[in-house]
Amino acid sequence: MSAYQGASHTDLALRDWQPFAGSADADLLPELGTLTSRSRDLARNDGLMAGGIQTHRDNIVGAVLRLSAIPDYRLLGWAPEKAREWGNKVEAHFRSWAETTDCDAARTLDLLGLTVLALGGEMVNGDAVAIPKWLPRPDSPWSTRISVVESDRLETPPHMMGAARIRHGVEFDREGAPVAYHFRGAHPGDALHLRGDEAQDLHRWERVPAFTPWGRRRVVHLHAKERTGQSRGKPIVSAVMREFQMAGRYAQNELQASLANSLVAAFLESDLDQESAGALFGEDPRGQWAQSVKQAQSIGKLQGAAVIPLPVGAKMTSFTPGRPNVAFEAFMLAVERRIAAGMNLPYELFAKDFSRVNYSSARAALLEAWRYFHGRRRWLTTTWLKPIYELWLEEAVNAGVIEAPDFYANRYAYTRCRFVFGGKGWVDPVKEITAAKLRLEIGVSTLEQECAEQGLDWEEVMHQQRLEAQCRRDHGLPEPGATTWMVNTANQDGDDDGAEDRRNGDGADADSDRKGAGQ
Repeated sequence: MSAYQGASHTDLALRDWQPFAGSADADLLPELGTLTSRSRDLARNDGLMAGGIQTHRDNIVGAVLRLSAIPDYRLLGWAPEKAREWGNKVEAHFRSWAETTDCDAARTLDLLGLTVLALGGEMVNGDAVAIPKWLPRPDSPWSTRISVVESDRLETPPHMMGAARIRHGVEFDREGAPVAYHFRGAHPGDALHLRGDEAQDLHRWERVPAFTPWGRRRVVHLHAKERTGQSRGKPIVSAVMREFQMAGRYAQNELQASLANSLVAAFLESDLDQESAGALFGEDPRGQWAQSVKQAQSIGKLQGAAVIPLPVGAKMTSFTPGRPNVAFEAFMLAVERRIAAGMNLPYELFAKDFSRVNYSSARAALLEAWRYFHGRRRWLTTTWLKPIYELWLEEAVNAGVIEAPDFYANRYAYTRCRFVFGGKGWVDPVKEITAAKLRLEIGVSTLEQECAEQGLDWEEVMHQQRLEAQCRRDHGLPEPGATTWMVNTANQDGDDDGAEDRRNGDGADADSDRKGAGQ
């Protein structure tokens, strides 16, 4: 007998369920290659998978990536004003590197593009790997470049197979900290396309230390760590890969069956027995039947109000197809909800289907999704963006562009930062702007937080407002706050998105209109 029913070995439903209790790497690494190749195949050929990956990219990163340098002025012994001025200067110089292709060793992407590329690789492959390089160029003031490497090249050399402290290309010390990474000289998938010396790179490995002797990072390894001792990541669809593949095949088979059925309109049936058919068509029944059918060619394409001649002894029976399957939509909906849960997305966001929800349920689903997205943003900042920012800042300090006394002794204080990502937008702008206004008024939020949620920098917003206010005064225009906006609040049930705004003019008539409206 078992104290827990789930541990029973005699229950008929459970007695054949005996999974192996391995370590994190023992469970993952032997099957990582299979999971990765199947995940890539789904990303290439399954629309739901491709859409789900793109949804993660759009909501975790989006179209905005902005540094907010926040040095710890207390540790540095600075005044807050000095810390803000220092941070603004750092942000300006960082933009000259991150918003250009100077940051990319391949000179094709900016930091936003590299981050989106790395996030997509981590979700599909399980890992994303970048190697910082020092590549001076005469046309660039910076020498730090980021080279993104396919995670397939992170692999244990053959002569080191079986070493306890090297796991799938990652070398660890006794405490489990990575000390080096082993990279194959070329991607193993290019074996059929490489010739000569390039083909020899398939059999060469390079050991790259994790850090330099003074602490500069040599490898940035982006992966989600779910268990203690896990050295590599896994594709995001690992838990629902089977459902993904079977649902895709089922949908394709249903589509093919529906297409085949749509090509058939009717059948010709004969009610003659064998003897009657022989007497009717003489000595050559097959030939006579073929000639009779040939005379009725118009039946090959049915048209409206057509008079259809039938072959002798035949009748036409309409075809009633069994497709489309009436239960197809309900079944696929249940499967897609299961897949969406496995990808940490609400079904509505995963399938881009908001036809079955109202405002309240849609907002609840999006709030749940944003809890997940905020966590992923924090993880992406900690494991990818902040290490890259530290690499750049070290170069800027050593080059004398940024003043940072005792930088290496106060590395944390100088590199403390946040990153602003793309805004999450609004479901109902009127209601959500009103809520933001109330949060600011009662002091539970700040302008910085409210702007960051929309992918904006609060200082740039204030500077732009000052410029616009001056321009309005120069042109004799009233301030936006001097204008009264009236909102139609007839429907307050939370499901009506049709609230309309109208602008009242200045003067007595406008005042009387506002009083008449009860405002």
